[in-house]
Amino acid sequence: MTKRVLTVDDSRTMREMVNFTLKSGGYDTIEAGNGKEALYTLGDAEAVDLIITDLNMPVMDGFELIQQLRGGDYKTTPILVLTTESELQKKEQGKAYGATGWIVKPFNPD
Repeated sequence: MTKRVLTVDDSRTMREMVNFTLKSGGYDTIEAGNGKEALYTLGDAEAVDLIITDLNMPVMDGFELIQQLRGGDYKTTPILVLTTESELQKKEQGKAYGATGWIVKPFNPD
């Protein structure tokens, strides 16, 4: 069964690049432009196996999204933060909220 990944980023170009990379690796993808849209999308979609989210987005940022997901049906789903933020404090905050991993943009598709 093909793994499904939700990508969340307010940059359409970044979502397209991440989705292209994932699809090239054999994954199915769905996408959202901010945290609120991600929650709405997840409510209408089949469950996902991985969530990749940016931090700095309008409407609902990545930290709030992670908190919402961890309080609902996605308590154990891996969540990767893909962001330009690289400060240790932000990484620790992400981990405290339930992020599984951290990738700093720009990223290497490999």
